[in-house]
Amino acid sequence: MLQYITNTDCKVPVADQIFAVIEGGCKWVQIRMKDASDDEIRKVVEAVKPTCEKKEVFLILNDRVELAKELNVGGVHLGKEDMPCSKARMILGPAAVIGVTANTFADIVAVSNLDIDYYGLGPFAHTDTKKKLAPVLGIEGIRDLCYQMAAKKIDIAHVAVGGIKADDVLPLIEAGVNGIAVSGAIAFAPDIVKETERFISLLPKTEED
Repeated sequence: MLQYITNTDCKVPVADQIFAVIEGGCKWVQIRMKDASDDEIRKVVEAVKPTCEKKEVFLILNDRVELAKELNVGGVHLGKEDMPCSKARMILGPAAVIGVTANTFADIVAVSNLDIDYYGLGPFAHTDTKKKLAPVLGIEGIRDLCYQMAAKKIDIAHVAVGGIKADDVLPLIEAGVNGIAVSGAIAFAPDIVKETERFISLLPKTEED
């Protein structure tokens, strides 16, 4: 499972990034435009949503819960300083997918009894995508979180995120994550389509089928 997180620091417009990763086979896109206005995000969603629906690509927003409801996208990803996931669930309803960021096992436990759909475990490595970066976990940190989740029988999907490159995919899957979320490694690639295809080819077939 590959989630692409849009990147506002690269020269390729966000909508064009999304079209390119879809062409490369990505089925899950998170629109992350932290400093953008609602109107700017609205325009991107309106541009890409028909293609997402046609290609059966799952589309979520970063943080903007009310906007996600207005635009009728698949859900949201919430950082630790964003809206509480319980409030987001009340706004978005039972069908929406809600992901939350987790840097420690305490973060995981804190929301494990709430109605969430996946954790974003990270940051795996240093990334320039986020301005306020939590402590880097590395492969051992990710493996430890996966182990603790299994030991406590916390059966919620968990995706590694933050500074992931192609060479990291297999070690991360072996560490126990269900998928990866990638931004810069794809956004800044010479060919976004081919780099998306490359990441997907490195994932276990069952993750993308």
